[in-house]
Amino acid sequence: MNTQLILDYLTALSEHNEREWYHAHKAEYKEANAEFESLLQELILRIGTFDSSILCNQPKDLTFKLVRDTRFSHDKSPYNPAFRAHISSKGKLPVPVGYYLMIKPGGQSFLGGGLFADMFKDATAMVRDHIAANGSEWEMLLGDPDFKKYFTVQGPSLKKVPAGYDKDHPQAEFLKYKSWYLEYPVTDAEFRDGVAFLDHAVNIYQIMKPFNDYLNRALQNFRMPERK
Repeated sequence: MNTQLILDYLTALSEHNEREWYHAHKAEYKEANAEFESLLQELILRIGTFDSSILCNQPKDLTFKLVRDTRFSHDKSPYNPAFRAHISSKGKLPVPVGYYLMIKPGGQSFLGGGLFADMFKDATAMVRDHIAANGSEWEMLLGDPDFKKYFTVQGPSLKKVPAGYDKDHPQAEFLKYKSWYLEYPVTDAEFRDGVAFLDHAVNIYQIMKPFNDYLNRALQNFRMPERK
C-alpha cells in the first residue's frame, strides 16, 4: 500500500479546502481512498488474529465521510482533511467499542480505542456502574506496564462524582468521566513507512484490547438510539 499517496492527498486537500478543488481532483481522492481501504483490510486481517469479532467487516463500511457539517461551526471549510475509520464487531458504530484510526497530516494522526460517545447517557451510566462494581479490575488494567507505557485514559468529566456513586470510591476520578478513550499519536514520518506502521499499529491495538473488552462488558446491553 502507498501511505505516502494518502498523506499527499490529505495535505493537498488541507491546503485547498474548497469544493471546486475537491471535485476537480476526484481521481486523486479515489486513489488515496483505495490505498486507505487497502490499509484497513490489512488491519482487519491482522487484528483478527487476536480479536476474531472484527473479521466480518469490509473496509468501505468502516470509513467516515470527508464532508463536514458546518451549520453550527465558525469554521466553514467544507471538508475534514482526514481519513478515519472505526473497526469493531459492529462496524463503525461507536458501541461496541473497537479500534479507531485517524490519519490527518501535520501531527494530528492517532490510533484510538474506547468509548468516545459521551452523548449517550445510557452508555455513560453503564460504564460508571461497571467501574463502581469492578474497580479492582479497572485499576489492574490501567496499572499494566505495557498499558501505562502507551496510554492515558482520556475523556470529558464532571467536577464532582455524580449522585448515586460513592465519592470515596477508589476509582472516584474515573466515575466523573462521561467517556473513556485512548489516543496514541502517530507522526507523518511513522505513517509514511506503511509496513512499519502496520506492525506498530497492530501491536498498539493488541495492548489496547483488554481496555476495549472491559468497556464492552459494561456496554453489552446497550442499544443504539433509533433514528426518528
